[in-house]
Amino acid sequence: MGTWAVDAFGNDYAQDWAEDLKETSNLDAVENTLDVALEDNGDELEMPFAVEALVAIEVLARLQGKGGARTEDSAAVDDWADARKPKARLRTDLAEKAGRAIERILSERSELRELWEESEHYQEWLASVEDLRSRLTA
Repeated sequence: MGTWAVDAFGNDYAQDWAEDLKETSNLDAVENTLDVALEDNGDELEMPFAVEALVAIEVLARLQGKGGARTEDSAAVDDWADARKPKARLRTDLAEKAGRAIERILSERSELRELWEESEHYQEWLASVEDLRSRLTA
């Protein structure tokens, strides 16, 4: 995976997911992505699913007007969310799933967390995920 930033958008999987989001008109992709991240078959949460879940959670935050920094990397999600904001209401079940997904991403059974722990940027990544969580729940 190509990674260039600690935020949710700074890697190839996130960019691919965001591009696919443009083909949808509702929150089905977000919900499906969170459901995959929450599937617990006793295995570790694989990195691609964790990365995609973080972008899906960013979609929810942006729909609430609580998006993070707008960058070139976040443009596809920003545009998608901007087009839907006037009508969007965050479903409480999706907010709950998003919170549980963040817990799973930060758990010891998360490949993404393990990979970041092995890097010199772990604390920055952790702060980025915690910032996302706080924006979602604020």
